[in-house]
Amino acid sequence: MTFSLGVVGAGQFSGQFTKLFNAHPLVSEVYVTDVLPERASALVERQQLAGTFAGFEEMLASDVDAVAIFTQRWTHGPLVVQALRAGKHVYSAVPMAISEEEIAAIIEAVRETGLTYMMGETSYYNPATIYARQQKDAGAFGRIFYAEGDYVHDMDLGFYAAYQYSGGEDWHKTASYPPMLYPTHSVGGVLGGIGGHLTSVSCIGVRDERGDGVFDKDVSMFDNDFSNATALFELDGGGSVRINEFRRVGYPSHLRESRFRYFGTEGSFEQIVETAVWQDKEGVTDVSGQIDTLPSLPLDDPSLADVDPALRDAFVSGLAPVHDPSRLPEELRALPSGHEGSHSFLVDDFVTAVATGTLPPVNAWEAARYTLPGIVAHQSALRGGERLAIRDFGDAPASLAAAQGEVVRN
Repeated sequence: MTFSLGVVGAGQFSGQFTKLFNAHPLVSEVYVTDVLPERASALVERQQLAGTFAGFEEMLASDVDAVAIFTQRWTHGPLVVQALRAGKHVYSAVPMAISEEEIAAIIEAVRETGLTYMMGETSYYNPATIYARQQKDAGAFGRIFYAEGDYVHDMDLGFYAAYQYSGGEDWHKTASYPPMLYPTHSVGGVLGGIGGHLTSVSCIGVRDERGDGVFDKDVSMFDNDFSNATALFELDGGGSVRINEFRRVGYPSHLRESRFRYFGTEGSFEQIVETAVWQDKEGVTDVSGQIDTLPSLPLDDPSLADVDPALRDAFVSGLAPVHDPSRLPEELRALPSGHEGSHSFLVDDFVTAVATGTLPPVNAWEAARYTLPGIVAHQSALRGGERLAIRDFGDAPASLAAAQGEVVRN
């Protein structure tokens, strides 16, 4: 079974995915829409895609089978629900949503429609996350009682340009987006490696001092002046997780923007910019060679002409030895897979789920566990670090049919 896909948003990020979707043997056609029609037309022409739609409503009224949403990060929740209710399978860039109510609405829509929803969290296929997942499955950690996830992406390294590109003249208003409302690159790498969910949080926010109109409450559409935040979470079953979301940090985020540490009673794994080590009670083993990726394209490749130079490193990484390219269609193995090799696997996860009617790994229930903890953490920071409980929507059902069965029983 093949299906058609409509892509919502023609920015710098989506173009890296349209080429992968278009190459996948189970995707018949790829269409694009954008609030700036010239961007959609340029992307279609550049990659020889099927065509454009005048707007989101027109796309939903068409006979495309699925949509992939690459709009600004605070818009995802309502657009996802609208697409599901229109009968479309949905792939969404991160985050899932920016409120508990929006998350609940997505899960309810998935249950009621029986359609596929997937959040495209790159950290699920981050090589460090895969390595940790393999070690956990092998029992090498023993009992995991502590983990850390850091998303350390300085505003100076690409984010100013990205917000200017997407925000237009009012970009200062949107560039103040609260760090903990974009938590999935850090939380997803922790929970994607060890499983489970987070049950409570205490978070401290650091108010910005640069004074350039970004992270300024008087300008921010989010009433936000936190540029950095650190949260301590309780892990279900015992243990703790620390998450850092930093936007003002002296760190080479163009080399590695997410990094992780996991500690168990029998072994531990730690990662920094250029080194990763496995440790147990006998010694230390450098495992950097298993998780390091090699560039799949030179940074001046013509296909990256529309991508800000500060962001290009994230789009040219290839696969790491810990990845399993054999599970990918041959057509995707020949293409660049950005964000430490994750893009191709995310595309294949979604396409396979739609084509087979199965749940993808980062389904609505898993996505909620990656997203909601950050939302509650931001609330905690606004309340001076008060410890707050985090709702859990439960494990994913065995199948989409089982999810619809839950609706009938209820």
